[in-house]
Amino acid sequence: MKARCLDKDFVEIFEANGPSKTADILDLRIRSVYRRRKNIEKKIGRQLTGPRATTKKNIQHPHRFDLEFKNGIILIGSDAHYWPGDPSTAHRALVHFCKLFDPVAVIMNGDAFDGASISRFPPIGWESTPTVEEEIGAVQRRLRELTDATPNAHHIWPLGNHDGRFETRLATVAPEFAKIQGFHLTDHFPKWTPCWSAWVNSNVVVKHRFKGGIHATHNNAMWAGKTIVTGHLHSLKITPFTDYNGTRWGIDTGTLAEPDGDQFRDYGEDNPKNHRSGFIVLTFQDGKLLDPEIVRVWDAKRVCFRGELIDV
Repeated sequence: MKARCLDKDFVEIFEANGPSKTADILDLRIRSVYRRRKNIEKKIGRQLTGPRATTKKNIQHPHRFDLEFKNGIILIGSDAHYWPGDPSTAHRALVHFCKLFDPVAVIMNGDAFDGASISRFPPIGWESTPTVEEEIGAVQRRLRELTDATPNAHHIWPLGNHDGRFETRLATVAPEFAKIQGFHLTDHFPKWTPCWSAWVNSNVVVKHRFKGGIHATHNNAMWAGKTIVTGHLHSLKITPFTDYNGTRWGIDTGTLAEPDGDQFRDYGEDNPKNHRSGFIVLTFQDGKLLDPEIVRVWDAKRVCFRGELIDV
């Protein structure tokens, strides 16, 4: 980084041009731009957004996070629905892979927070659920394990519908406190960049949900016109879609929770669920996505990846 480029100058250049052009203007690697952006955000207490990013008025999340790089790995997990207690096998595996691969970015693709006690659905019988305070503490512990394992990575959190329960409840019952510290979910996770969607090299979209149903991955790729990675449905699968433009992928990130965990036990009424626990590995070479890969929970102590069982 050129010494004469002061923080205030960097902010002005970045917000006027975005990350890629900033790298060109300052003759930097794109990762150096993102690293300095992150450091400046910590200093000034707000996010730096490029010219394409906007905000949605009713909730404090940037519209889009842009990430550009040539070679490296992104790890994407979602739907952890973290409750107090021991971490799930998938979560332990994600921490393990963070240390193994040194990823460019770790993306928590929605619903890290469950919000069981503030759900719009009535309780089932006399079920006991953790308090909001207990859940926030659990999410903080689990996400800290990920950031500690990847100190140089970007940590990105597209909003999930369960995550939205936190601010929706507060906006409903106490709108007068909207600008008080702590009333936004992001206040409790300063190391994670919130967004509605993360765009990687302008051709891979990561967001919590788009289309629904058993054919969601196919329909997502068809309608998005790009490779698209979603959570929400917990199904952990990859669907190729090929047309005149080539092959792209519809990817479901599954769940970092146990499919039969306490979060879903009463809600699921002991029905069979087409859910799988695990996460996704995306590898980029020369800026292009290679075939996406699944890490799937095999049993309580192992995950399956590239034809091998790995202890976690």
